[in-house]
Amino acid sequence: MTVEMVAPAWMHQQVTAEQYEAWTEEQCAGIEIVDGMVLVSPSASKRHNRLARLLANSLDAAAGQDWNADTDFDVRLQDVPLNNRRPDVTVYRANTIDLTPTRPEHVLLVVEVVSPGSETTDRVVKADQYARAGIQFYWRVEQAATGAPLVYTYVLDPATGRYRDSEMFTGVVKTSAPFPIEIDLCRI
Repeated sequence: MTVEMVAPAWMHQQVTAEQYEAWTEEQCAGIEIVDGMVLVSPSASKRHNRLARLLANSLDAAAGQDWNADTDFDVRLQDVPLNNRRPDVTVYRANTIDLTPTRPEHVLLVVEVVSPGSETTDRVVKADQYARAGIQFYWRVEQAATGAPLVYTYVLDPATGRYRDSEMFTGVVKTSAPFPIEIDLCRI
């Protein structure tokens, strides 16, 4: 005897911005919308979540009063078709804390922590989407099986609309862009 899994009808239809805004936070948790279609994300590991939280806390402390850093909320990349991504860490303008949705012009930096199953999405797809949306900085964090994570930093090239490589860090992230910061990655 086999059990067939049937996806709910809403997974087969494009979602509009208006429909999505009517959903509860519980309905939006753990999903992203790409080209209007719902993508369900598996739960992240404790290591992934701890790394994202430590990065967010460090970025928030270093960002000053004009910027906030936080985890797990939507960034509306475009309205039609709807594209909502939920970066692992987002640094956004402090004065937009109560604005919903958060839009690319509110965002300075997004960070994605690569997990098994998200490699291509985090390394290629999201980097392209964030660059096209005009987000100035992108950090990709690779989780090493042993040792400290690797952080690859990218800066938007306004002439090409694509990210260009900046710096790579292991052990300690020490950089002046987008603001002076030092993060010890060995605390994971």
